[in-house]
Amino acid sequence: MARGSILEKNSGNGGYLLPVERVTAAKTLDAVKDSGKIFLLDAAGGAYSITLPTTLEVGTQYKLIVEENTPTGAITIAAGSAIMFGKIAESEVDTSDDNPGSSGATGVSNVIFGTTAEQGDHINIECDGKKWYFYGNSAKDGAVTTS
Repeated sequence: MARGSILEKNSGNGGYLLPVERVTAAKTLDAVKDSGKIFLLDAAGGAYSITLPTTLEVGTQYKLIVEENTPTGAITIAAGSAIMFGKIAESEVDTSDDNPGSSGATGVSNVIFGTTAEQGDHINIECDGKKWYFYGNSAKDGAVTTS
């Protein structure tokens, strides 16, 4: 669906509705067609990867939300190289393994929702044309890792 048709569809109906897509298997995101979408993630069929576009477009953005409570398999958000920068906050209260993500000028290649992730854990991803920036939240310690 083209961006213009999304605006037309919702014009005059009380606001702008964001497109939502359920994902249950490996998927490569498109910088133009998928930007602005919310992806609901379910790994009941097993582990899979969501691959970010290799052509980086300024302003590309995605929101990915874990829909399956304690996913059956890990769900990897893959950039292909260490060009992801950011942190995933952890809502639990303790003193270990907090805020997985990048460190300083060192990026990560993957953000991984593990099998202890909970329904509602999420990541927002945005592109500046050279790198991906992310932030999100997880309810449990260690449910999200990076590599």
